[in-house]
Amino acid sequence: MTHQDIRKQFDALIKAAFQTLSIPEKPASLYDPVRYVMGMGGKRLRPRLLMLSAGMCGGNPEKAVPAARAVEMLHNFTLIHDDMMDNAGTRRGMATVHEKWDDAVAILSGDVLFVLAMQELSVQGKQAGLSGEVNTEMMQRFLEAIRVVCDGQALDMDFGQRDNVTLPEYLEMIGAKTAALLRCSMELGAMTAGAVEEMVANCGDIGEQAGLAFQIQDDLLDAVGDATKFGKKVGGDIIEGKKTWLTIRALERADDTDRLLLRQILGNPAATEQDVLRVIRIYHDLGVIDDAVRAIGEHYNNALQKLALFEESTYQGEIKLLLDKLKVRDN
Repeated sequence: MTHQDIRKQFDALIKAAFQTLSIPEKPASLYDPVRYVMGMGGKRLRPRLLMLSAGMCGGNPEKAVPAARAVEMLHNFTLIHDDMMDNAGTRRGMATVHEKWDDAVAILSGDVLFVLAMQELSVQGKQAGLSGEVNTEMMQRFLEAIRVVCDGQALDMDFGQRDNVTLPEYLEMIGAKTAALLRCSMELGAMTAGAVEEMVANCGDIGEQAGLAFQIQDDLLDAVGDATKFGKKVGGDIIEGKKTWLTIRALERADDTDRLLLRQILGNPAATEQDVLRVIRIYHDLGVIDDAVRAIGEHYNNALQKLALFEESTYQGEIKLLLDKLKVRDN
C-alpha cells in the first residue's frame, strides 16, 4: 500500500468516524454546541496519530476508532473550557462556544463532551478484542492524561500572575497542557494493537516531542503567521500578555530599554498594531524567532529519532511524512 493509499484510507476513516459519531438530539441547548464544536473540523491530529500508531505496531487502525474518537472529543472538551478561560472570541476562524452561546452553555457542553469521550473509550477493548487488563490500563492512561492536562492549564493560569517565568517552567507547562494528550494518543494507538510496553513508551515519546514542537510553533505563528491561515488574530498573545516561548526568551535577552518596552506593551489591552509590530521587531533583533525555529526543529528531530526505532512500514513512513509536514505548517 502506497503513502497516497494510506492517506486516502485514513482521510476516509477519520471522516466516517466523526460523521457517524452518535450525539443525542435533546436537549438541544446541551448537544447543539457539542455538534457545533465537533463540526469545526481541525487537523484531527490526535486521532490520526493514534490510528497510525496502531498500524505501525501491527494492529488494525479501523479497530482503534473508538479510542481515536475519544481523544479528539477530549481535545475539543479542553478547547471549549480553555477558550472560555482565555476569553477567546474565535477558534479555527469560527466563534467559540462561549461567544456563540454563553459561559454556562460552554461549561455544560464541555462537561458532557468529556463524558461522551469516556463512553467512546469504554468500548475500545471490545472493539479490538483486548483483555480486561489492557482495557483498564488504557482507561487509566487516558484519565492520567486528563489530569496532567489540567495541571498544565493550572500552571498556565498561574504564569499569568507572575512577572518572571523561566523557559524550563514553560516547557513543563506545555509538556502537560499540550504534549500529554498527544503522548496519550500514540500510546493508546499502540495499546489497541497489543504492543509491548517498550513500543508503547516509544510511541508516547514521539507524541510528546511532537506536542512540544507543536506548541512552540503556535507561539511562533502568533507572532509571524498569516492570520487568514492561522485562524486567530496574529499578535493576540502579545496583547493578552501570555507567557510564551517567545516572550520568555525575549525578556531573558533584552537590555533594560527593550525589557521596559516589552513590559509596557505585553498584556496592555490598549496596545496598538504598531506596538505589536515593535514587539515582533524586538523578537527578530534578539534572535528569538530564529531560536524558536531551531527549538521546533530539535523537538521534531527527537520525535523522528524515536520513530526510527520502529520497523519500516507504510504506517511508520506516513507518521514521518506527517511530522515533516507539521514542521513547516502555517496554521
